[in-house]
Order: sequence, then structure tokens, then C-alpha cells
Amino acid sequence: MASHASNLWALLGLGIAGILLAAKKLKKTIREDFGAFMDKLLLLPPPQPAPPKAPHPLTGLSFAISDVFDVTGNVTGFGHPDWVRTHEAASSTCPVVSTLVEGGATCVGKTVVDELAFGISGENKHYESPTNPASHDRITGGACSGAAVAVATNAVDFALGIDTVGGVRVPAGYCGVLGFRSSHGAISNTGIIPVSSSLDSIGWFARDPNTLRRVGHVLLQLPFATQRNPRQIIVADDYFKLLKIPVDRIAQVVIKSAEKLFGRQSLKHQNLDNYFESKVPSLKEFTRTKAIANTNVPTSRLLANVMQLLQRHEFLRNHGDWINTVKPALDPVISSQVSENAELTNEEMENLNTIRNQTRFAINSLLKDDGLLVIPTMPTAPPKLGSKEINSEDYQNRASGLLSIASISGCCQVTVPLGHHEKSPVSVSFIARHGGDRFLLDTVQTMYASLQENSSVISDPKSSKKIISQEESAEIAKEKGNQAFKEKQWQKAIGLYSEAIKLSDNNATYYSNRAAAYLEIGSFLLAEEDCTKAIALDKKNVKAYLRRGTAREMLGAYKEAIDDFRHALVLEPNNKRASLSAERLRKLFQ
Repeated sequence: MASHASNLWALLGLGIAGILLAAKKLKKTIREDFGAFMDKLLLLPPPQPAPPKAPHPLTGLSFAISDVFDVTGNVTGFGHPDWVRTHEAASSTCPVVSTLVEGGATCVGKTVVDELAFGISGENKHYESPTNPASHDRITGGACSGAAVAVATNAVDFALGIDTVGGVRVPAGYCGVLGFRSSHGAISNTGIIPVSSSLDSIGWFARDPNTLRRVGHVLLQLPFATQRNPRQIIVADDYFKLLKIPVDRIAQVVIKSAEKLFGRQSLKHQNLDNYFESKVPSLKEFTRTKAIANTNVPTSRLLANVMQLLQRHEFLRNHGDWINTVKPALDPVISSQVSENAELTNEEMENLNTIRNQTRFAINSLLKDDGLLVIPTMPTAPPKLGSKEINSEDYQNRASGLLSIASISGCCQVTVPLGHHEKSPVSVSFIARHGGDRFLLDTVQTMYASLQENSSVISDPKSSKKIISQEESAEIAKEKGNQAFKEKQWQKAIGLYSEAIKLSDNNATYYSNRAAAYLEIGSFLLAEEDCTKAIALDKKNVKAYLRRGTAREMLGAYKEAIDDFRHALVLEPNNKRASLSAERLRKLFQ
């Protein structure tokens, strides 16, 4: 086992090895690695199952975990040396980490979090704060700053974090990577240090939507289901007014992509403040109990206040005794926030819970099963290191207003990077109803290439062209091919898929999609050939087996067709198309 581990360690490459050799005190190495990592770990996945069983879904991927997740034999640091000093090593590994390792991924290290995972700046005075790889003179955002940096620097394929008031969403936006906050309660929080139990949600970072989605399917334990396109893309016009960077540029990227992929009829506009005012009546009671003088305070500000009250109250309920006993050296900002009177009466707690339930119901009613809400992730580009902006009341109010929707409602949210504005990363966020995690992950994968293509509007509004990689160009060609396929323009689709293959010839989806178009025009030999190539690249490509089975059936190779349909059933036992096709052919040739 030791030899096996050392060989795998070597295979991780010098880049990751350099990071993982960094201990907390080796500041020079940490600086060279952008300060993402706290400790080295190596949790190896189990051996691959023997064929014909499918390989583990996360095979070949490496990941890191924020220092709030328990791992057997390690002290979970919680972003503070006094916490490490006063706590024992974990006796078990938290289920969410075990699930990923059992799913085939290799865990390689723990990453830096904000002090007690409480803030959103990414700065931690007790450890050398991570450096933002996308903009070195600006903050990374927190609380899970190290995890975002580890992904942004290619040290790992994905990373785990916890999102209470933006812990995943903020650093994802500020470091230029994808960040997903799951629906509250959708994934177990067992074995994770709580910040605010009613707000905490598991989240993860990735550089590409496919990895983000693969991780989500494993963590959420999602069965096979047909992918659905959104019927509504709702732009929150008033929330875009909280932005301090050009509003239209971000909104237009989403609008152009939605029109192209789903049609202009899918786009809607909403004033969320007005909507919440009518759908969350308990907020009026909140203004009375908190004696808010100005009754014209927007609901975004009120929701932010509710979020902050809950965070402080539950944080002190979880950790107040430890703070009072140990008297740790706390950052003045955190100290002032947690020292404020966060005790709430039973009546106040009941009102806050009512607000949370009404907000969730309001979002679910607005979006239903097939809608997405579009808001900015943060109001500004990442503030400069050491700037007063981070702690200014204006910044905090705007940021908290944007972050409070998902935190209070418990709905899922994804941060999607949209290039740069004045050399700093910018992003947009999509929110789906509570429990709509699969739908949100699928939609991001569908929209991602188009969003990146249109994000040149932000980077350079005078130019509609953008230098992009061959892989991105290939994805754009594929998306255009998908659109042509939907419009039954088979030859056009074949040409676009062929263009994608020419740009990137190792993507199974491109061959499988071209095969689908070949089937439509009766080119069964070409379809079979493409599917065989797709399967060679990805042995779990169910669609390729189904399409090759169809092509072989049309060519009269019935035994081979049955084998393909049966193989698809091994991969997806509930796939009705594979089951019906295999059974039909079996009856014909008994």
C-alpha cells in the first residue's frame, strides 16, 4: 500500500507536489503556491471495478478540501491556530469527503479558510492569506479562499467548501472559477465544523462545467434523468442596479446567450424588491421588531439583515462557549460582529424562520421547476488588498443584499466567470429553486460555452472578437451544432460537429452528437463509426451505445445491436430506451 501511495504521489506531478510539500510554516513555498494549501493529505480511491462494470465516476480527478472538513487523524483547523491548539484530531472522515474518494477522486490537501470561516474577504491574519491568481493585488474573497485558489491555479481539478453567507460564491467570482452552492440540506453537513447551521450549505469549485456537474451528480446521488432546458431566464433588474461596474455588459452576456440557446421568449425581467415585498409579508414584522426607522428600506437590505442576524446568533450558539473560555485573538471586524448582542427572543427566532420559509416559497413559486434567476454575484470587482472598501458599509450592504437570496431561501446558486473588467475577474450568478440542483448544473453546462463567447463584451466592449482556446472554439461549434440539430438542419449540424472534432478530436460527445445527425439522414455506417470512436474515448457514454445499437440494427447486425443496448443498461439500469430496444430485438430473434 505504501509503495502504491508513493507511486501515485509521484504521478500527481511537480506542480501539485510542490504545493503539498508545503507545511504551514514554510512560508516561502506557500507564497510560491499562492498560499492555497494548509496541509498535505493523500486519500486514495478504491481499485476500479472489473469490466463490464463502469469505472468510478470521478476517476482521474484530484481535489482539495477547505479546512472545515474532518479527516481521520487530522485536526480540523477552522482558520485559527487557537482552534487547532484546543481541539483533538478527528476520529472519522466526514461523509462528503468519503463519498468523493469512493467515487474515484484523490484528495490531496486541506486549504485555507477565513478566520473561523466567518468572513467573505479571504484575508486571514493568522496564516499567510492566499494570493488571487487572477489579480495579484486584489483579495480572493472568502471564506473558502484557499479552495478557490487551488482550482484557479490548476493544482487540483475541483475543491470542496462551505457556503454560509457566500463562502464559495464570492471567492469563485473573485478568482475567476465556477462555484456551486447546493440547496440547503441536500448534502449532509456531518463531520463539518458548523458556522451557522440554518445557512451552511456544501459547495464546490471547478474550472469547467463538466467537472462541476460530475462532482454534483456524485454528491447529490442523482439517478439518470433526461436533461431539461430552462423555459424561463428571469433577470433581476433592480439587483443589477447594485453593481458598481457596467451593468449592461454583464446582463447582455446572459441575454444574448439565452436568446441564442432557448429563444427570446425565455427571457423575463423582474423587480425582486417588489416581488419579495408582496410574497414575504413577515419582513414587515421584522422591521417593527427591529425598530427600523426607515420603512422604505429595500427588501434586499432587510434580507441581508436577517442573514447577518442568523449568522451571528447561530455562530455564537455553536462557538460562544469556546470563544469565552479560550479567548482567542480575533480579527477586530469579526470580534465586533460576534460581540454585538446576537441573542434573539423566541418570538424573533420564529419570525426569522417564517421569513426564511416565505422567501424559499417565493423563489420556488417564481422559478418553478424550469426557471432560473439571474443576479450579479458581487457588486464590484475584487477590492484591492488592504483597501477600506472591504469593510465599508456600502460594500457590505450591497454584497450582503446579493448573497442573502440563496442563503436565506436555501436555494442553489452557481457563480459563472465572465472574463475580466479592467483586468479583474467578473461573474454572474444563476439561482434555481430549492432542490433544483441537477437542473442548475445541467443548464450551466449547456450555457457555458455561449456565455464565454459573449463575455468578450465585458473584456473589450469595442470588439466582438476574443482570442479563445481551441477547446473553447470546439465547444462553441458543438453548441451551434446542437442548435442546428434542434432545428432539424441535419447537414448543418454534421458540419458544425465536424468543425468541433477538427478543433478537439478527443471529445467523445462531439463524435456521439455527429452520429445522431448521421442517423437522421440514414448514414448508418458513418454513425456506427462515430459511436465506436466515442466509446473508445469514453466507455461510459450511454448515448454512444444507444446510437451505435440503432445504427447496427438498421444495418442488420442485430446481435451486436442487442449487445450495445444491454451495455447501455449496465451503465444506466433505468434507461427505458435501452431496455425496450434490447427486449424488442430479443423477442424478434429468440
